Amino acid sequence: MASSNNRRPGFSRRAHYGVFASYVFAVAGALVGAILLALSYFDPNTFGAARTAVAEVTAPISSSSGAVGRSIGAVPEWIGTYLMVHDQNAVLRKQVVADRALMMRARSINYENRRLKALLAMRERIGVPVVSARLVSSSPTSARRFVVLNAGSWQGVERGQPVLGPDGLIGQVVESGPNTARVLLLTDPESSVPVRRTRDGLPALAVGRGDGLVDVRSVSNAAATFAPGEVFVTSGAGGVYPPNVPVAKVLRHGRDIVLAETVMRASTLDFALVQRAFLPPPPVPVATPVAAAVPKP
Repeated sequence: MASSNNRRPGFSRRAHYGVFASYVFAVAGALVGAILLALSYFDPNTFGAARTAVAEVTAPISSSSGAVGRSIGAVPEWIGTYLMVHDQNAVLRKQVVADRALMMRARSINYENRRLKALLAMRERIGVPVVSARLVSSSPTSARRFVVLNAGSWQGVERGQPVLGPDGLIGQVVESGPNTARVLLLTDPESSVPVRRTRDGLPALAVGRGDGLVDVRSVSNAAATFAPGEVFVTSGAGGVYPPNVPVAKVLRHGRDIVLAETVMRASTLDFALVQRAFLPPPPVPVATPVAAAVPKP
């Protein structure tokens, strides 16, 4: 059966008013659009002012609706962040438990070391600072690595004294003038520092390469394996550098000889601390003249 062409909404007066209002709004919208189109074509300045006024009126509404839309759109991101933070929190809790066990073990080892040192009556030697000096210049050549301090023999700086930064070792004094001193950096090819690995005490040597990095060479008889991130500190062997001063960090995996970067970079420092040698050489004994035997009469 074909549908009737009669689209009257029935006898409801409210439906009649609704249809009439929709027609009125449609006609009014078409008229307003035509007026604005003609105004934009014949009088752009007035149309621009009207557009600005409308924008000023609708800006708060647009901002509010935009904030609501952004909030609704950020709900999935909030959920993902919550799940990620929850997983990270669980991982960090496990790490805290593991670190607590390591801390307790380190405390027990420290207590045992102090007890053994007390039993052996060992005497700890602490590096005595000499002076804090400014790094005023560096070597211009690329093969050798030196820096110059603005302190010398008049300030107590002597050849062979170690030079430290705020976080680790820088080098060693090789020349000392009245008010300046020349420091051999760890990255110089002539530099060789006895070090040990913090993880297990593996002995090694940190030898400069001349290119801003160092080679860490194992001196153990067994084959040594290195991993990225392992830290080496001074061992105190040789009597020049105090023990447990950070020197270098391994960059990549390797065996026996591995590439590493120094903990301290002299190019990023303004001041350095000069210390006395950890175990200075004993004083040279002075020969006393022996009186000749006088023959008895």
